Amino acid sequence: MTPFYIRTAGPRDLQSISDLLRETWHATYDGIYGAARVSELTASWHSVDALKPRLGRLNSEFLVADDGERLGGMAFAAATEGSGRTVILHQLYVRPGCQRAGIGRSLLAEIEGCFPQANRLRLEVEEANEPAIRFYRSAGFACAGSTANCCDDTSGIPAAVYEKGLT
Repeated sequence: MTPFYIRTAGPRDLQSISDLLRETWHATYDGIYGAARVSELTASWHSVDALKPRLGRLNSEFLVADDGERLGGMAFAAATEGSGRTVILHQLYVRPGCQRAGIGRSLLAEIEGCFPQANRLRLEVEEANEPAIRFYRSAGFACAGSTANCCDDTSGIPAAVYEKGLT
């Protein structure tokens, strides 16, 4: 496998990121929510227009894993308002055919290094997504609670909240 390099996402990446998210979400969530609901969510949350504002968001990092031919993964994180000592990992996805090659760990390590003022990294994960939960636990995250509305205040998708201390 050609090595993947972590770099900042740019405008030319948005369609590829959208495609990666659609593929990854269908592979991960069709069995949980059904293909129609996953298509609805990805059309709303992962369209090019929905992703574009992240490119210029202050106190954030929007990363891709690129091998020069395709994107194998992506991550987006942003510091919270105020002191920025808590960073929210909004997304970390690895294309199904690229999983278990270290891309997720590389993206996570880069995110952790991008926020030197932070002392905590937080994320939300679907409780039925056992592979993701195993990944985050192996990376030092622990369950810190739950939410009834993953990703926004109206999704109706419950999720576990995981946190990791940063030093």
